[in-house]
Amino acid sequence: MLSRSLASLALALCLGLPAAARTVTLDTAAGPAELTADPPRVAVMDIAALDTLDALGIDVAGVPEPHYLAYLDAAAGRATSIGTLFEPDFEALAILDPGLIVVGSRSSGQAAALARIAPTIDMTVTGQDMLAETRARLQAYGRLFGRETEAATLEAALDARIAAARAAVADKGNALILLTNGGKISAYGRDSRFGWLHTALGLPEAHPDLGAATHGEAISFEFVAETDPDWILAIDRGAAIGASGEAAAATLDNPLVRGTEAAQAGQIVYLDSGPLYIAGGGVQSMMHTLDEIVAAFSADRP
Repeated sequence: MLSRSLASLALALCLGLPAAARTVTLDTAAGPAELTADPPRVAVMDIAALDTLDALGIDVAGVPEPHYLAYLDAAAGRATSIGTLFEPDFEALAILDPGLIVVGSRSSGQAAALARIAPTIDMTVTGQDMLAETRARLQAYGRLFGRETEAATLEAALDARIAAARAAVADKGNALILLTNGGKISAYGRDSRFGWLHTALGLPEAHPDLGAATHGEAISFEFVAETDPDWILAIDRGAAIGASGEAAAATLDNPLVRGTEAAQAGQIVYLDSGPLYIAGGGVQSMMHTLDEIVAAFSADRP
């Protein structure tokens, strides 16, 4: 016997009526949201979301500019500009008439205003458990767009890279994560936005008492020398956003840093900052960083 939904579908087909749209309930940063599946003309105000949607093969209709990342140029080139990461272009969005708007992180504060144009979901990846959140967002987009198979394939690839990175860093010593911004430096611990490099990989912290501040803890070069990490993972904010100014390598080229075990052993790793800083929580971004970690920790040292 046909279920009620199948019977309704059969009746709609017989009468030439459109079938009821499929709905899905997704977990978002603001709680559960019920949405129409496979929405048309998706506008994306978050680069991590754009990263994962692109990995799933989903074309988006609107993106912010600049988007900063060359590997997303093709996706952005097929879309309309809808403002910046912080300031939506409401007129452009109204003309686009999207079926769904996705915000996150830098654009999350605009969710209420954007909801007057179209259904809006906040898919911020907070970084409190970056790996779990990245998986959850990937699975959610898979359900929303009927790409569950593709999402499962990407998740398996992510898990394989996590395993490879865990093996690469095992018994290789501790690490200190540093963000450079011109001539200034900040340190990030296990509970920060970059802390998944410690927690997901089992990579010990060189300084276990760092706080969970979103923008890290401002530190001195004396702090780096006193901490004396085995490894330094360096992230160049200026390079990530295309700003001019002193590069990370120049910032860290001083006697205090040169005296650390990390520098003496050739174990300062300059990570590709754009994916990590701009698209943190995107599945492509995370896999790219994991590949860098594997390469760095597996390389022969001078």
